[in-house]
Amino acid sequence: MKERIYVCHTYYHVYIACLKELWKNRPRGGKATLVLSLMSNDFGDLKVRAERSGLFEQVVEFDEKEASFFPELTPLHTDHGNLIGNMIARIRFTKRFGKLQGPYVPVNFREYQDIYVFCDSDPIGYYLSYQKIPYHAIEDGLNCIQYYDTARYDNRGHFRLKAWMAARNLIFIQNGYGKYCLDMEVNDISVLPYPCSKYIEQSREELINGLDEAAKETLLSIFIEEMEELRQKLAAGAVFVRKVLVLTEPLCDLETRAGIFTDIIREYGQIDGSPAQIILKPHPRDVLDYEQLCPEHIVLDKMFPMEVLNFITGLEFDRVVSVFTVPTSIRFAKEKVFLGEDFMDRYEAPEIHRQNEQI
Repeated sequence: MKERIYVCHTYYHVYIACLKELWKNRPRGGKATLVLSLMSNDFGDLKVRAERSGLFEQVVEFDEKEASFFPELTPLHTDHGNLIGNMIARIRFTKRFGKLQGPYVPVNFREYQDIYVFCDSDPIGYYLSYQKIPYHAIEDGLNCIQYYDTARYDNRGHFRLKAWMAARNLIFIQNGYGKYCLDMEVNDISVLPYPCSKYIEQSREELINGLDEAAKETLLSIFIEEMEELRQKLAAGAVFVRKVLVLTEPLCDLETRAGIFTDIIREYGQIDGSPAQIILKPHPRDVLDYEQLCPEHIVLDKMFPMEVLNFITGLEFDRVVSVFTVPTSIRFAKEKVFLGEDFMDRYEAPEIHRQNEQI
């Protein structure tokens, strides 16, 4: 039997999978399979670099299909106007969706001893539950459930009943509530607003602290294709004494998003009254053209997780600014500014980004 397999939907997921494989207590030598879901993310040449690193035994792509790909599911995903009708339709949807995903799954999951799934709310969670294959779930982003508990928000209204049904594999609920989810790995249980019996804690800080220099170089080789080009960009702007890193995110529509990050640069782009060098790190799923929006500033390649900047020797920013990206793991900034919901109230209706308050 093969040892481990990771199903990843984002660059951050791959980053955490790499940390787990490079951890000090785990023998190295390519004992795991890395699966890259193409459903919602463009991984570019990451597959080639991950294969070349030798960290994984196999790297495969997964043509994962959303429910909308299957027209026959539409009637089963429609509000029937009452709880009983909706639950019957959902039971049928859960089984049918899991079955329909089968032809697109690129590996035999039954061959693996441990299966790790990031964001099991995606179709892979339905597939594994339909096949009755046990797996380990991992949080989608750093402490993300603290800010948006998708399991409870997606199932608001009669949550206890729905959780009971999920525990018996009648319907599917992500993040530790499904029958075949063995556990749900999170960074910090103490910050989560609601308990779940399957939560287990694995500090990301502990994983990072276990890396030696060779492991850090492996991470950089996987995620950054042109290291010298990146170093040149980061070294630009020597005329400025201070540097500010702005982390973009795929917020709102493009016009509103442009306004959001223009405002952020204006409000946080000075330190002690003097303009700082502004460097933008676009989110991998952010399609706004920041080089056109901000031609006077430095725009980094979006195709790597910002966390790998931690491993570039000597790199330091005076300030890093994010909206919803949790900056806890950032080690390369003197000051971390997390804007959050109150800031976003200026740009969209508060109920859109305050899901936990509605559960």
